[in-house]
Amino acid sequence: MQELKRTELAVRAERALLVSVLLPDSKADPSDPVGELRSLARTAGALVVDEMCAKRRGIDPALYVGSGKAEEIASRAQMNDIDVIIFDNDLSPAQIRDLEKITARKVLDRSELILDIFASHARTAESRLQVELAQLEYTYPRLHHMWSHLERVAGGASSAAAAVGGIGTRGPGEKQLEIDRRLVQKRVNYLKRQIHEIDRRKVRQVRSRKDVFSVCLVGYTNAGKSTLMRLLTGADVLVADRLFATLDTKTRRWSLGDGQEVLLSDTVGFVRDLPHHLVASFRATLEEAIHGDLLLHVADASSDRVEHQVQAVHDVLDEIGCDRDKELLVLNKIDRINDPTTFTLLRRRYGEALLLSAATGQGADALVEAVLHRSTGVQVRVKLEVNCGNGRAMQFIARHARIESQEFADSTARIEAVIARKHLDHLKTLAPDVRVIS
Repeated sequence: MQELKRTELAVRAERALLVSVLLPDSKADPSDPVGELRSLARTAGALVVDEMCAKRRGIDPALYVGSGKAEEIASRAQMNDIDVIIFDNDLSPAQIRDLEKITARKVLDRSELILDIFASHARTAESRLQVELAQLEYTYPRLHHMWSHLERVAGGASSAAAAVGGIGTRGPGEKQLEIDRRLVQKRVNYLKRQIHEIDRRKVRQVRSRKDVFSVCLVGYTNAGKSTLMRLLTGADVLVADRLFATLDTKTRRWSLGDGQEVLLSDTVGFVRDLPHHLVASFRATLEEAIHGDLLLHVADASSDRVEHQVQAVHDVLDEIGCDRDKELLVLNKIDRINDPTTFTLLRRRYGEALLLSAATGQGADALVEAVLHRSTGVQVRVKLEVNCGNGRAMQFIARHARIESQEFADSTARIEAVIARKHLDHLKTLAPDVRVIS
């Protein structure tokens, strides 16, 4: 059969056949094994025409699915005029090559599909660098077998060039048919240096906020993190019913009342089996989660797969070395739940979790109260004497304390306030001349 050449340039929705191979350790939803892959494919712009699911005890070394199933896939692809076959599994370069020969269609695996979505959603220079590195590290070991993947790696393609390719061919990569391994490795090394610098700047930036309590939103993709951020801060962030709508961390001030403010950051969403090199590339973006004082883990309470989605997020947090002791689980989208027994089950399974609807605001007050408690800790009532010329100390008190009264005599401010014990300790370090009268 003639070898497939991926040179199509028409801008159109590719007709996709989805294939899910269920192995004994599969984490896919048994009631809808192709469900998440379907959402991923649609997010990538594909028109899902056909779906297949196969159970296997083990992987076929040559074709992953075995020769009989491969022929069935080829037949259905021919019958439905399929452009691309997308597997909900990670395939080897040789398996992709041989499947493309049998089916005469482009074949993508799960990791490449996710990388493609990240590429199409990357908007900032930082996220484009991170996506390009992840794509190159995915592609590099596949150069020998998958010549057709070489069209999209190494350098910075324009958005117009990225738009004309099909799914799996987009990204911040220069179109080049033949790439020498040495050049690819040189580009990878360059990107790693650039991202390392971004990582260092991000760490400095995050740590520079140590005098402000920082809260980070994490969770499964499309769990409603951006909707919640808009509800809490009024921030003009993208809210879309699609996977990976947010790739770049956004940080805004969140007023908790009584003069208390925290920093709230939104981060990229996670999915099960997120490619490891993608997690590594986006480590700089996830610094907010690593160094944040509190993690608000947002989960879709209306999903039948909420337990598995929560676990998938925990897996990624563990991979990046995040302390899960600072996690507060928020079960979102309760406005979509009509069955009272579902609430009972959620309460039984996640007793400490908060129930919330970011869409309607239900439960937001309880969330504010919980974060206020976490951010302030033990409160103490104090009388302070502060030199009015110490603007830094005055600003810190205004930001972190609830001022009940203040009067000025000469150059001294006498302030009665309620302040968290930890903020008081920090104030003493910040301004040693501040006198604590009681």
